[in-house]
Amino acid sequence: MSNTPMAANPLTRAVLEIDEYASGLGWDQPARLFALVDTARLQAEEPSLAAQLGLEDETATTALTPIEQDEIPADRPLDEFLGTIAWPDAVVGCALTVERLMLPPSAESQVPQGLSGKKLTRWVAEHPERQEVRMTVAVLRDGARESALRLREKDAPAEVLTGPGLVPGLAEALSATFAD
Repeated sequence: MSNTPMAANPLTRAVLEIDEYASGLGWDQPARLFALVDTARLQAEEPSLAAQLGLEDETATTALTPIEQDEIPADRPLDEFLGTIAWPDAVVGCALTVERLMLPPSAESQVPQGLSGKKLTRWVAEHPERQEVRMTVAVLRDGARESALRLREKDAPAEVLTGPGLVPGLAEALSATFAD
């Protein structure tokens, strides 16, 4: 993940690192969930794990380290799965990367009435203006959020769009995993 540009915000940097990692795996991948841990705390409390992750020389005291979690069950809706997650105190945030089809706002008026579920998914998949997008969304326990969007047709690091409010629904679902 060494090609990630230095971002001013540790959360933005973590999102870009995860986006770069996912990009290296190619497209048509399953959703991936990451715990975000404080790098300095990881080095101090789990030096062998930090060494295994290649973090023994990491000097940034405000860095976040993404740690990929077990595979997300493919047979379960994502929102339902996220509702079952509880993080230990050492996890300061979490992130998810997922691929979806998106339509431009101009296509909203074209959606046939009464479509839902599989029929709506099929309609979107067949729409001529559909875009394949990879979304990486991260949240911290303190409420901070960051997102990265990468279009398949513009699959280059310089084309990745970032911002805290790009995927608010997914950010809300991830934040709920920290609710008591």
